[in-house]
Amino acid sequence: TDQFPDLAAAARRELPADCILDGELLAWRDGRALPFADLQKRHNRRLDGPDLFLGHEIPLAFSAYDLLWLNGEPTLKHPLQIRRHRLEHLADIGHWSFGIGHFHLAPVFAANTTDEVDTAFHHARQRGNEGLMAKDPASAYTPGRRGLAWLKLKKAYATLDVVVVAVEQGHGKRKGVLSDYTFAVRDEATGALLTVGKAYSGLTDAEIAALTEHFLANTLEERGRLR
Repeated sequence: TDQFPDLAAAARRELPADCILDGELLAWRDGRALPFADLQKRHNRRLDGPDLFLGHEIPLAFSAYDLLWLNGEPTLKHPLQIRRHRLEHLADIGHWSFGIGHFHLAPVFAANTTDEVDTAFHHARQRGNEGLMAKDPASAYTPGRRGLAWLKLKKAYATLDVVVVAVEQGHGKRKGVLSDYTFAVRDEATGALLTVGKAYSGLTDAEIAALTEHFLANTLEERGRLR
C-alpha cells in the first residue's frame, strides 16, 4: 500500500464491496500492458521526493482474474462461472472499463474448437500477453496445483543459435555455481560476437552443475564474479 498509493487510492474509489481478488499488477498505458521491465521500475520506489512523478510516467492497473471472497463469504468452492459472474457484477457496480482506470477485468472467451483457441491466442498476443490460460468453467479455486482444470497455453518462439560469452556466479542456493549466462550472436559482416541478452533460468540443477564445470575449464578471463 505504501509503495503503490495511487493504486490503493483507486481501490477505495473503484472497489464497491469487501472483496479479495486474484489478479495481476501491471504497468499500463493507453489500454494495454507495458513491458514487465517498466513495472520493475516501480518496485521499491516511493512516490515522494525524487520519484514524485513516477506514477505519471509508469501508471498502474490491476487486471482481475478471479473472486475469492465477497462481503464476508469465501467463494473458492463455487464453480469458476459463478465466481466470474459475481466478479463481472462487481465490475459493473464499480464502473470498471477495460483499458481505462486502475481496475479492469481480464478478458474471457469461450472456445470449443481448436480454431477458436487459435483465434483467442492470436488476440491475446496482439494485446501483448504471452498466451492463454484455459480454465474449466466448473472448476473450483484451489491454491497451488490445479491439475488439468487450468492449463497454460503458449506457442514456441523461433529458436536462435547463440554463444555463451560470459557467466556469473549465481545467488542464493546457486551461489556456488555459474548460473547467469550472457549470450551473443555472430556478426556476419565483421565476425565479431555481439551480446544479445542474458538468462538465468530454464535449466535443471544437474545441467547447471555440468555447465559450471565446462565454463570453469574454459575461462579466458576472470573479473570478480564474472568469467
